[in-house]
Amino acid sequence: MTPFKLTEELLAEIEHLIENRQNASLREMMEEVHYADVAEIINELNEDEATFLIKLLDSEKTSDVLTELDEDVREAILGNLSSKEIAGELEELDTDDAADIVAELPKEIVQEVISEISDRDHARDIVDLLRYDENSAGGLMAKELVKVNENWTVLTCVKEMRQQAENVTRVHSIYVVDDAGLLKGRLSLKDLLTASTKSPIKDVYIAKVDSVNVNEKPEEVAKIMSKYDLEAIPVVDEIGRLVGRITIDDIVDVIREEADKDYQLAAGISQDVEADDSIWDLTRARLPWLFLGLIGGVGAAGIMGGFESMISQHAILFFFTPLIAAMAGNVGVQSSAIIVQGLANDDLKGSIGNRLFKEMLLAALNGFILSVVLLFFTWSWKGSLATALAISISLITVIIVAGIIGTFIPLFLHKRGIDPAIATGPFITTSNDIFGILIYFWIAKLILGI
Repeated sequence: MTPFKLTEELLAEIEHLIENRQNASLREMMEEVHYADVAEIINELNEDEATFLIKLLDSEKTSDVLTELDEDVREAILGNLSSKEIAGELEELDTDDAADIVAELPKEIVQEVISEISDRDHARDIVDLLRYDENSAGGLMAKELVKVNENWTVLTCVKEMRQQAENVTRVHSIYVVDDAGLLKGRLSLKDLLTASTKSPIKDVYIAKVDSVNVNEKPEEVAKIMSKYDLEAIPVVDEIGRLVGRITIDDIVDVIREEADKDYQLAAGISQDVEADDSIWDLTRARLPWLFLGLIGGVGAAGIMGGFESMISQHAILFFFTPLIAAMAGNVGVQSSAIIVQGLANDDLKGSIGNRLFKEMLLAALNGFILSVVLLFFTWSWKGSLATALAISISLITVIIVAGIIGTFIPLFLHKRGIDPAIATGPFITTSNDIFGILIYFWIAKLILGI
């Protein structure tokens, strides 16, 4: 299948069809287009055109389209739909996606929308999901799943599974519960097919099953599912009752959002923003870290001012200042990035002391190699061994200190419950710039005897 590509010509054609209300042609064009691609189209239309297209197509398709839209586009479209029309879209969605959309609606129309949903069980499940914190497994899970009672026979189990499966888009696992609804295990389809129809499920099911609590953080759920290669994981409440399941598509969204957040933090953006956000929102997200950079630059200038007489006598030291600052920042960011990645993937083992010692040795080796190269370059350029030694020894010292700082700060932040990704950006760069310049001129002063 050829990948979908939204071109200017295609978008212009769609806009023309909407403007001329050529409904039949529009429906025919959109019939074979995947809902994610329809969402891409709608994101490029104006509000009236987008609303018209949503109302034109069947809810079976547009319900999925709504989940893929940019939040501001979806909010605008929902604002143009009646409560009954919104309810029609929600009825076609799994409960987790439906609950996410309801949570975005104005509070004054939520009850009205819920009352318009004809499937009362579906409505109750949506309302139940709304009580969970969005930043929890409960807020991430769906209620649709297939579960069987351990006291049923295999024959009864198959009959019940057929009925339940009608409401489940994809059956990843079959869960086993007791009379109180407590999760007991999972059922292998192979074991179910090969067992006697009169056998009780309690003699067939597998007792070992990974599960998460409703209050678990989504990031922890992602780690568990990634570690054990799970396509779905059951969710239990505080007493162990099966209340829902989380599927891999939801976890992919969590991983992507977490990666976006960490990337923005590493770049010195303190809020979750997108390129299309307002200038004011983008400014608020960036300005705090730019102020930090400004303070760091002023501090570095102050340090250099304290060594003004030495710089006037050895002007070559000034020319190498950007190199020292850049190497300090680069090494610090490299070290912190590795630590942050290890913390995110839960791959870091051993004590902080061992990690710092290892990073110090690594920085020392890299610093030695780079310093030797710089020594010979500076010596051959200026012919002063003392000056070359001062610059080279400063470089290796700065690299070691930057490596230690880049390792320690994210570990320290993690211990304090602060996202360590914040350490990989301007924070590390600015701090290492200041320390690097201070160390550079201090060592140069000692060696050159000024």
